[in-house]
Amino acid sequence: MERWEQDALRSANYGMRNQVDHMLDLLADQRTQLAAVQQQLDTARFTATSPDGSVEVTVDASGVLTDVRFSENALRGTAEQLSTSVTETGRAAARQAQEQTRQLLTPLADAMPDLPDLVPGAPSLRDPVDADMPRD
Repeated sequence: MERWEQDALRSANYGMRNQVDHMLDLLADQRTQLAAVQQQLDTARFTATSPDGSVEVTVDASGVLTDVRFSENALRGTAEQLSTSVTETGRAAARQAQEQTRQLLTPLADAMPDLPDLVPGAPSLRDPVDADMPRD
């Protein structure tokens, strides 16, 4: 192998090592950011109140119910009205949790390299999955 070929290989090797080091640095930063976001999500609580103020529902970041409170006038309506109010208020709290979780995780996901960034010509992992594809 001629010297110029060796120099070209060394140069390519050096460039690839720099790319790998850069990706490892990004990964370390993202792991730190992800740990911080996870800590935020672990302690996050989202509360919604029914329009008439009779029901207050609190959920965690996953949308899991953690608390339900009723005002004194909550029992003045029918059981069906109370049930509907709890359900709708719980859904509102869960939507808040879902939106906040999305807002916290989107910057992390956007900062991660996609498969075509690493392997030219590879399909993107960010493309939506075809809804018509059969599922196992």
